[in-house]
Amino acid sequence: MIRRFPLHLHKGIWLLFVLAAAATPAFAQIPAGPVTSSSSDATQSSTSSSPAAPSQSTSPYQGSVPGKLEPGVIPISLQDAINRGLKTNLGLLLSSQDVQSARGERWKQLSALLPNVTTSSYVAGSQVDLAEFGFAFKFPGVTIPTIVGPFGYFDSRAYVTQSILDLHALNKTRASSQDLKATQYTAKDARDLVVLAVGYNYLLAIADISRIESVSAQVNTAQALYNQAADQVQAGTSPAIDGLRAQVELKTRQQELIQAKNNLAIQKLALARVIGLAPGQEFQLTDKSPYEPFAGMKLDEALQLAYDSRSDFKAASATVHSYEFSAKAAKAEYLPTISFTGDYGLAGEYATLGTHGVFDARGTLNIPIFQGGKVHGDVLEANAQLEQSRQRLENLRAQVDSDVRTAFFNLESSAEQVEVAKSNIDLAQQTLDQSRDRFVAGVADTVEVVQAQEQVANANDSYISALYSFNYAKISLARSLGLGEQSVREYFKGK
Repeated sequence: MIRRFPLHLHKGIWLLFVLAAAATPAFAQIPAGPVTSSSSDATQSSTSSSPAAPSQSTSPYQGSVPGKLEPGVIPISLQDAINRGLKTNLGLLLSSQDVQSARGERWKQLSALLPNVTTSSYVAGSQVDLAEFGFAFKFPGVTIPTIVGPFGYFDSRAYVTQSILDLHALNKTRASSQDLKATQYTAKDARDLVVLAVGYNYLLAIADISRIESVSAQVNTAQALYNQAADQVQAGTSPAIDGLRAQVELKTRQQELIQAKNNLAIQKLALARVIGLAPGQEFQLTDKSPYEPFAGMKLDEALQLAYDSRSDFKAASATVHSYEFSAKAAKAEYLPTISFTGDYGLAGEYATLGTHGVFDARGTLNIPIFQGGKVHGDVLEANAQLEQSRQRLENLRAQVDSDVRTAFFNLESSAEQVEVAKSNIDLAQQTLDQSRDRFVAGVADTVEVVQAQEQVANANDSYISALYSFNYAKISLARSLGLGEQSVREYFKGK
């Protein structure tokens, strides 16, 4: 049977608050950090990102966190677009948060090696009936009470636990440090992917602008041809079918112009999403399709630079090191661990507030004997993950080689295509001029002129495509070298 004594309890509660207030300053000096907790591996895997055009349906690099709407029509150059993308692109923002998550996981693993300090204070008031426990003291002439108390006491201590030898926790912490490194490299690689995505969409947009200019010129040419044909039909020097052919050609070019304008509007929406413009923001592109022959490096130099600079390759290497430490951590589960626990504080009777120092110190040696095959399973799993990470690294090594060689092939091919397409435009234009002269002179009909117009249209379209391919190949090479951000700024400086 237990009774409470309000006066003593009041004093005890008051004392508890005093002890807690006294313990707070000392506790506040201990560095804040996560408490020890068990967690699964959080190793980051890195996959190769080839310089192919990013997917517009699933890739986070085609999205962004939009900014605020700006008044008027804002001019945007390629460099402006890249700067905006590096601030607002969703893929890069998510990668930055992955770094924070990996840093948090490292702290969680590290907490198993660092001291863990807590403080606890309590006040107790009790009265015990010994008869409840079967004690009855009956002696002739002597009365011994069975009720003990009431009595009250308090205890306030600081507790510390410290791992002295735990190879499992040590290697898990090392693995998490490599995970953090891999995630930081992946975040750096994300910047190159943002440059690739922005460059891809910006170059497509200025290619659409070039097509609009080209098709507009073709519409003007078709209109002039139609006017000539209509005049000759009306004058009776050409059959009516010449006028119809010229009119069909004019309508065809007008239809292409409408489609080209629509394509540009849609592509500008895609670009705005990549660089984080506010919905409905009006903007215009200030850069045109630049062409400057690429005076680059040799293939062998490019390959060596890629292996030294590619952040995704470095991330994959760090991931391998992480799994190596994870495998060591799994094997260390077979080994003994040594730890220390201790506490120190004040205890006494709260009725008189008498106190005395109390402490407890304990060293523990824990030797695993049989754990039901858990450690064996952990070792098998860790070794399999380690082998997979090594295979991914070797695959990425080959992918880096393929990316660089592909970029070199595309650069060489597209540069030749630009030169051929530029020459073809001049030839097609000369053919068109001669066909129109022949039509005006009455020695040819509109069939020849329409065919010449088609050749000019195809030549212009081929030139625009070749120019886009050349500029995108330069961006792809920068990406394959792992120097996308710096190289793109250099390749298209002031264009």
